[in-house]
Amino acid sequence: MKIILSYDGTFTGFLTCVFTTYEEKLEVVDIQQEQRATELLFSQLQNIITDEAKAARVALAIKERCSAAGRRNLYRAFLSEEPGIELTILKYLQYVFKSKHQIDSDYSNPQVLKIAQTAKKVGREKHRMEAFVRFKLTKDQIYFACIEPDFNVLPLIQEHFKKRYADQKWIIYDITRKYGLYYDLQEVNHIALQFNQDMNINASNSKALDPKEIEFQQLWQQYFKSTNIVSRKNTKLHLQHVPRRYWKYLSEKSLLHN
Repeated sequence: MKIILSYDGTFTGFLTCVFTTYEEKLEVVDIQQEQRATELLFSQLQNIITDEAKAARVALAIKERCSAAGRRNLYRAFLSEEPGIELTILKYLQYVFKSKHQIDSDYSNPQVLKIAQTAKKVGREKHRMEAFVRFKLTKDQIYFACIEPDFNVLPLIQEHFKKRYADQKWIIYDITRKYGLYYDLQEVNHIALQFNQDMNINASNSKALDPKEIEFQQLWQQYFKSTNIVSRKNTKLHLQHVPRRYWKYLSEKSLLHN
């Protein structure tokens, strides 16, 4: 019987799926997150409960068989959340485990190539988030930033911001995935927030922000406008370095909404 595995969406849960595939010798045709798992004709849906011990055994096997770059690419590919990526990673690992040598650079294999290409896209998004995230100081004296990345890059940018802003309390919130990172000067924790439906959390809302923050943004916008040389404007080049979809994060690109 062909099997579709469903899991909780975590990387630990996915590794548990990999372990179960080998333990029960399953013919897996797809791996889906629980909230959108659907049974197909001529296949059986099997829910997998996350097991940290089983996941740890798979993680150890991956560490023994893959280079550091290979492990990084595998994790980044998982965070892409692209349709079918779990099955691609499973087939990638099956190739890894049956090979006598590291296969990280064997791009003749479609799974190896797909993992590398996907990881590259996720890595590019990671670097852009690190470059374009802009914090706004709230009345609670917490620096707050919202992001809407194409991929689930919060786990990848956590250490960057923890080191860079070690002396400030901050929150980076992923609007699309409805969770965020909160740094309390000691450690980073995952959080979930609820916003009013009529609240524009990307805007400079005077009800939420510290007055000094709004004043700073106004000054920054004036500075940006005064230093901008219209005759030397090169929109095409500018868009190559700062794509339009990232403008909403930048104070100099947005209007204040009080």
